[in-house]
Amino acid sequence: MRTLFRRPGLWILIVLLVASALVMAVRARGPKVKVAVATRKALEQRVVASGRVRVPTRVQVAAQVPGLVVAVGAIEGQRVKAGDLLVQIDDAEARAAVSQAKAAVDQASARVEQLRRVGAIVATEALRQAETNLERAEVELARVQELSASGAIAQAELDNARQRVELARAQKVAAEAQRIASTPMGADSRVALTALLQAQAQHVGATVRLEQTRIVARQDGVVLTRSVEPGDVVQPARTLMVLAADGSPQLVFQPDERNLAWIALGQKARASADAYPQQVFDAEVSYIAPSIDPQRGSVEVRLSVPSAPAFLLPDMTVSVDLLVARRESALVVPSDAVRDAATPAPWLFAVEGERLVRKDVKLGIRGEGAVEVVEGLDEGSVVVLPDGRIHAPGQRVRAERE
Repeated sequence: MRTLFRRPGLWILIVLLVASALVMAVRARGPKVKVAVATRKALEQRVVASGRVRVPTRVQVAAQVPGLVVAVGAIEGQRVKAGDLLVQIDDAEARAAVSQAKAAVDQASARVEQLRRVGAIVATEALRQAETNLERAEVELARVQELSASGAIAQAELDNARQRVELARAQKVAAEAQRIASTPMGADSRVALTALLQAQAQHVGATVRLEQTRIVARQDGVVLTRSVEPGDVVQPARTLMVLAADGSPQLVFQPDERNLAWIALGQKARASADAYPQQVFDAEVSYIAPSIDPQRGSVEVRLSVPSAPAFLLPDMTVSVDLLVARRESALVVPSDAVRDAATPAPWLFAVEGERLVRKDVKLGIRGEGAVEVVEGLDEGSVVVLPDGRIHAPGQRVRAERE
């Protein structure tokens, strides 16, 4: 021992040899790795996204006739009821057209009434007179024919008598036609009735055009935008106001299309407006778009709000927390433990007998920081958490739980 102390170099050599032996022993056991244990517990998968308040019915109020705006009856943010005046267009010309059309209706109606009450009487009396004249002419022709046979009168008088009979007969035919025309189904009556119907149609059209100068709210709602002022000259189809019709608001958000398989009608969600983050309210999936947005790779989802809070405004930003799946007893490992989780062939490293074993697994639902393993792993298995180092199957390691 004294010799050992007298020779410090030998002592240092012994210490180095011992340290080297210890290092080799540690290396033989492998590096330390962080591990976790696969356990069973309740797991929920949620889709969290940002969205907006959607108005189910957004009404664009437009002019149907051109003209000068003389009054605007609502401003942005104002609540209106059905029938309230929104925009009044100058109606002087339209009112004159209505008056003119009304006069044409009165005139046509009077003509129909005249034919019904007076025309038929006059035509009947004219027919009776024509029949009387024909009888007289025929009697006179018979007398003249007798006198002509005896040579008492000239041939010219006989010809004149015959012409008078023909003329009387023609007048009777004309009177008969006039009487028929003056009946309710006659030609004159039909012409008069057609003129009346045409005048009435023109009156209706003029009345409609007059009504179109007065633009009113068709249903209760709130004015979102206003783009018209008194003095503006408007043209048909120009949008003058946009109204949000009363109704239960909806929430709309666009999750990634990879979540489409998990989203279904009727699923429950919790939502909050970014302006009022502490006031959380319930919502429910009511619509899933039948197509994908190719630009964003997302799908539009709408949620109904059974009891919408009063502070929700159109286009307000909201946060949506949608519960899409739940397992009461899922085999769960930390999400970090799974490699290639976004591919069709996820896998992880498990520690068995102090060595790494690669496990190909099948995943289920995914929660916050955890994922369900439905195939390829047993309960109680020790899985490795990545630490940036490269490991290989069969490598000896020392498990260190977090």
